[in-house]
Amino acid sequence: MSVEQIERLLLENAEVVYEGDRAEPVSSLAHALQCAQLAEWAGAPAPLVAAALLHDIGHFIETVGIADDIDDVHEARAQPLLMRVFGPAVAEPVRWHVAAKRYLVAVDVGYAAQLTPASVHSLGLQGGAMTAAEAAAFEALPFAQDAIALRRWDDQAKLPGQVTPGLDYYLALLNELRLAY
Repeated sequence: MSVEQIERLLLENAEVVYEGDRAEPVSSLAHALQCAQLAEWAGAPAPLVAAALLHDIGHFIETVGIADDIDDVHEARAQPLLMRVFGPAVAEPVRWHVAAKRYLVAVDVGYAAQLTPASVHSLGLQGGAMTAAEAAAFEALPFAQDAIALRRWDDQAKLPGQVTPGLDYYLALLNELRLAY
């Protein structure tokens, strides 16, 4: 998949949001841009900024027949695409950002209280808090700390009206990373 195809996926699904009581306060594109901006503000390396932008792209890949009441494993659907185009520094934090939520619920006492209703709903579908053994295994993953950082930006990137750079700004970053990989 090319950066142009990634752009098309992001733009075709730019206004996608959860429905009903689990609605997020921002569109999928606004969320992606905010997440990437938070990564940049934190001084994250370029691949982690790209991961922040693309962390939810799996929601838009092969989605026929996926209902809101099942785990859509979007992190797994994105993995092959991101690995092929950008390599592990982008793909692995995306792959583990859902596990990072489960990890943080298990190890950070106040973490669950700050999740949105949509995130709480998906947490239940994704397996809930990790066990101690699962948390230890997660901590040993090569990109676990990047996934945790991404997860925290993901949780914060839900501010209506937040001004961010446009998609073109981040597409230039994706093109640079693609060429470098």
